[in-house]
Amino acid sequence: MDVPAPVARFIEYLRIKTVQPTPDYAGCREYLRGQALELGLGFQAHEYVAGKPVVVLTWEGTEPGLASIVLNSHTDVVPVFEEFWTHPPFEAARVATADGGDYQIIARGAQDMKIVGHCYLEAIRAMQQRGERVRRTVHAVFVPDEEIGGHDGMALFVESPEFAALNAGFALDEGIASTGDALRVFYGERAPCWAKFVAHGRTGHGSQFIEDTAAEKLVPIVDRLMAFRREQLAEFRTPNADGSAKALGDVTSINLTLLHSGVQQNVVPESATAGFDIRMTPTTDYRAFRRWLGDLAAEHGAELEIVQFWDDSTTTPTDATNPFWPAFEAAVAAQGIAIEREIFPAATDSRYLRRAGIPALGVTPLRNTPILLHDHNEYVLQSDVLAGIEFYARIVAAVANVPG
Repeated sequence: MDVPAPVARFIEYLRIKTVQPTPDYAGCREYLRGQALELGLGFQAHEYVAGKPVVVLTWEGTEPGLASIVLNSHTDVVPVFEEFWTHPPFEAARVATADGGDYQIIARGAQDMKIVGHCYLEAIRAMQQRGERVRRTVHAVFVPDEEIGGHDGMALFVESPEFAALNAGFALDEGIASTGDALRVFYGERAPCWAKFVAHGRTGHGSQFIEDTAAEKLVPIVDRLMAFRREQLAEFRTPNADGSAKALGDVTSINLTLLHSGVQQNVVPESATAGFDIRMTPTTDYRAFRRWLGDLAAEHGAELEIVQFWDDSTTTPTDATNPFWPAFEAAVAAQGIAIEREIFPAATDSRYLRRAGIPALGVTPLRNTPILLHDHNEYVLQSDVLAGIEFYARIVAAVANVPG
């Protein structure tokens, strides 16, 4: 069977090896430049860090003075372990499903998140082919380095005069596939807090009762944080008042991810280190939580190093106070799709947009789909790519026609 043109372009995009730590951003920029030319879109590429372009493709609205719509996606993808893949991860193989009724597009970035960026452009293409116009200018934004924190991408872009010139009023960004029939829509996200505790103490022969050791200082800190983890896990497992299950984003997760101490079995170590990956739900007082960590370290004579910390808990309203929400919700409902509103369990570039005052929703148009972001054999179905194009065409038409 011939490959549909939108799917062929998707495969071309997936084959651009934008894999960390050395993504081919130059090749990606030129691919997007070609798409802009085909679609008659404005094209800009800004580098706030050399070799890491932020690319903006612009479809001007009929009322360009209105606040614009930003369709954001990141171009980088995470590394792969090729030996675990059934097909080369940057070949973007198109493989028939077992029943012969569809095709899998197998590639790194298929779900996270090149399908989203690709469907933005294909939605604009479809709308243009139907002769549709929208009131508000639409900017498809492709940013680098989201997979390593976005510090050289969206974080710098939102502070730039070029971003201010977009006059952004509302944004869409990535979500996560849903294993069920409802569409997951993320209106906020948990904040990362990576904390490292380092204790120093007396050393000596391992046969002695040496006091005031590094381990004696560190263990109570680990115990307290793991107790907090158990408290949050119990909260996560407790149903909501209406009997529904909590989402992961509703609680604060904590994992002990680093432990380091010792040089030899019979030598009491001079230092001990424990590192934690903590993701704080937006109902947490982030600054108070950070102070608690500092107090815990001080109480036990240890040092606290904050490796990463996000202190903004802004969420996007999902009611009429956000004029774009009713339009978005109605456009989804018109397609017969139910919505599950959630807090994103990890971090995306939406946090920079929300902190800048731009309401943002995270959506990936994949339902009844296994969650394979960052996994081996990441894939999407061809039918989902084609459905995603029409999904975004309707969403863009709705939000970009919200009156001023």
